[in-house]
Amino acid sequence: MADQRHIVDAPQEWEVTATEVPFEGNKTSVRTDDVVMPDGSVVRRDYQVHPGSVAVLALDEEDRVLVLSQYRHPVRQKLWEIPAGLLDVPGENPLHAAQRELFEEAHVKAGDWRVLTDVYTTPGGCDEAVRIFLARDIAAAEGDRFEVSEEEADMELARVPVADLVQGVLAGELHNNCLVVGALALTAARNGPGLETLRPADAQWPARPFEG
Repeated sequence: MADQRHIVDAPQEWEVTATEVPFEGNKTSVRTDDVVMPDGSVVRRDYQVHPGSVAVLALDEEDRVLVLSQYRHPVRQKLWEIPAGLLDVPGENPLHAAQRELFEEAHVKAGDWRVLTDVYTTPGGCDEAVRIFLARDIAAAEGDRFEVSEEEADMELARVPVADLVQGVLAGELHNNCLVVGALALTAARNGPGLETLRPADAQWPARPFEG
């Protein structure tokens, strides 16, 4: 008989007997913890400490997603992605950060915002948490475009039908975590409970608590 349990991730914190920070960068750092295992042994775990991120799946009236192509040096590829960025300020409201990233990377605003899903990108080696928003009723933003630099100066923007993104994901042609999760989550929500059941844009986020 199939297991019918409702499964849900749960907070838990194992004892740490020692910790150090062998590397500290501009935005992230590396931490080494000595962690007590259930059998009483102590093992060393290295992981990246990350401020958290937001991403935006912006959907236009023709059911196309706004995507951008950006060079990612660690994987030596130019990846198609959805607009995304760091939570620059501790406790920052993720919706405000998402609105900022959509404006800066695509010069677009949106009239309807919802939480699409929350994910840990690589929980075995990094504590990065990402909130992916669904943005609809999109339009060009007012004012001057944000001045981009470095990798962002070479970005290419496009609008791609949702079905084409899903096909590219399943074919192994698209690899960016937020794009993959966002496109599949959108499709699952449509085929299941519907987009109107998605959480409100200001829903609490235990992984990155915020106020206001």
